[in-house]
Amino acid sequence: MSSPAAQSLKEPTAQSELPPIAPSSSSQITEDRSPHSSGSTTAQDLSAWSKFFNRHAQLGRNRRHRNESDHKESMRKLRRLVLNRVPDDDLHTPFGPSRPLVWKLLLGVDCSATPYLDLVARGPSPAHVKIRNDTFRTLATDQGFKERVSEEMLIRLLEAFVWRSMDMYEDDAEASMEEDAPLSFSYVQGMNVLAAPFLYVYSAQSATLTSTSLSDPAAKGKQRKIGSEMEAFYCFAAFIERCCPLYVQPTLVGVHAGLELLDRCLNIADPSLFAHLRSKNLTAELYAFPSVLTLCACTAPLSEVLHLWDFLLAFGVHLNILCVVAQLLLMRDQLMDSASPMKLLRSFPPIKARAIIGITTTLVRDLPDEIYEELVAHTGVML
Repeated sequence: MSSPAAQSLKEPTAQSELPPIAPSSSSQITEDRSPHSSGSTTAQDLSAWSKFFNRHAQLGRNRRHRNESDHKESMRKLRRLVLNRVPDDDLHTPFGPSRPLVWKLLLGVDCSATPYLDLVARGPSPAHVKIRNDTFRTLATDQGFKERVSEEMLIRLLEAFVWRSMDMYEDDAEASMEEDAPLSFSYVQGMNVLAAPFLYVYSAQSATLTSTSLSDPAAKGKQRKIGSEMEAFYCFAAFIERCCPLYVQPTLVGVHAGLELLDRCLNIADPSLFAHLRSKNLTAELYAFPSVLTLCACTAPLSEVLHLWDFLLAFGVHLNILCVVAQLLLMRDQLMDSASPMKLLRSFPPIKARAIIGITTTLVRDLPDEIYEELVAHTGVML
């Protein structure tokens, strides 16, 4: 049994709401046939988003009138809107920029400042050396990211996550002495890149830790920075623990399962391309490890990664496997013509989220149900 988000792209009612997409035949898939390939947000889309956020604000003011059906209907509308693209920072809501709110709603996150500050106050975690060995090179070539997110912010968030995970594991272990041991979390390879989009998105927020008015502009700026960092932390923690827990186990078991599924899905989507790559002794383990490990966050540009993540957070991070297949299909002609395709696969072309999402929705429809269920399960997603 899969979660509502995981099932929604496979159900007929959801499929009827999808935008028109390119045919599933890989030979016919071209970038210009993908939906809304320009990536622009129309005035109609902006109007729909504004109505949604205003309705959300109204429900927030009338908490006693909310019920489970209201929540489910709201989330259904939100996922449908995500398929039409989340507006960038030009659309502000009653709560601030749109994407930070969308991600919190999709992850079910409610923030509290004190626990995060307590975790940060503990200082370096047992994983400190591993964290410092990775953080300095996180999205190092993306100037926009470096201007918005400091290495210190990334270190604090990751150290706090390790401390929090250690506390949770000790509590869970005591509560389930005779049951299977709960999953534990620490810092593993790739976690720095998974944290990066959250810090980038929430650094745009003007949220504060308290409603206290401060007269010192410098203090206000510091408070806003800590507030946005706190929101990024809670969203990152929810994302890791609920959406892809098997991706961050010490052996990266979920990542390796995803790579094996990627080979199988590519063979279903395009047997000729799969056979060509295998004839060169190329498997997903060799060319797609970074893209699976980081959910494509390792590939520029970050602005397009964010749109891809909107889709993954709405419908399930398991779909990243099909997003990587979609990227291969967009490269199909070059790969088939190349005697050394690994040269092309060492660095994937820039992400074009709308094209990738369009192809991915096609692949979902054509995928056998048993393979889709394996996709959903391989991340360890909480159902």
